Amino acid sequence: MRSDLVFGALSHVSNRYQLCQLASKATRKLHKPNTRLQDTANEVLARFQTSSPGYALTYEATAQQPVETRRAA
Repeated sequence: MRSDLVFGALSHVSNRYQLCQLASKATRKLHKPNTRLQDTANEVLARFQTSSPGYALTYEATAQQPVETRRAA
């Protein structure tokens, strides 16, 4: 059941609001067009049970940002 997945994911995220935000972002990124959205959300929550989602998302966000360099005019 999904409630079991949520309680399992709360072991890595202490705030329910933050869990909801992270799960929705991850569901949007991992969703495949020909699959059910509910299955994708369940898969995301199952992944959050085994690893800490906050570190992975912040690391990906910082790794993908390009570094800006200033040039002399």
